[in-house]
Amino acid sequence: MKSSNAMQDIVTTAIAPLLWGTTYLVTSQWLPPGLPMTSAMLRVLPIGLIFLLYSRTFPKGDWWWKALLLGVLNIGFFQAMLFVAAYRLPGGVAATVGAVQPLVVLVLAMPLLGERPKALAIAAALAGMAGVAMLVLTPAARLDSVGLMAALAGTLSMALGTLLLKRWKAPVGALTLTAWQLVGGGLLLLPIALYKESWPAQLSLNNVLGYAWLGLIGAGLGYTLWLRGITRLPATLVTPLALLSPVSATVLGFAVLGERFTPLQVGGVLLVLAAVWVSQLARR
Repeated sequence: MKSSNAMQDIVTTAIAPLLWGTTYLVTSQWLPPGLPMTSAMLRVLPIGLIFLLYSRTFPKGDWWWKALLLGVLNIGFFQAMLFVAAYRLPGGVAATVGAVQPLVVLVLAMPLLGERPKALAIAAALAGMAGVAMLVLTPAARLDSVGLMAALAGTLSMALGTLLLKRWKAPVGALTLTAWQLVGGGLLLLPIALYKESWPAQLSLNNVLGYAWLGLIGAGLGYTLWLRGITRLPATLVTPLALLSPVSATVLGFAVLGERFTPLQVGGVLLVLAAVWVSQLARR
């Protein structure tokens, strides 16, 4: 792989977590309250079906169950656990638990992909976790056991899905692969949303725009770029880029919502960026 092509792939893949960082802002400001499963389903299933109709490519052979499993791990189960954690934990605690993912991928990459974790990569993953904690964790943050387990389960789910996707080597392009997983995950969320929640009587223009942004941009474009990166780059190089999501969310909170930016948070941003940079050096 040429270094210039690799750098282009890294930059392109990094756009995905930056887009995902808008989720908290859009959800809190534009979506109807109290509909976590419905919102998660609407985020992934409609755009997944649109992508599937566009590509007109369906799984063949054992890729039927592989695509479904990957959709559950990377989309359906992950999104469900994400929203459970978001409703039971402060955003800072949930983001800090999610920052464990690069370290989990480093550990699981050895049995699943035969890649030995390098000491520098482990140090970068730990530094990234510390940076996210500095960025979003407050002294007043409350801990909830169910929320913590949900956040950890979601993190483990996406880490395992990322490594399995890398191991199995999908026979299709990023858009089709995204369609398969969004539909698989959305179909898991659909009965949960229908059973647990009621559709609001009326949606405002802001609600529609919020769902459109989360679906088209957050899920459609974001997951396409992310899965493209996973297929083209080592998984241990891609997953540290996910640390950019809480950075994006914090900066948006400061710029749009008028939240204060403390010196500790500035240090957290710098530490996260340094951890992402070092993780790329460690792979090289």
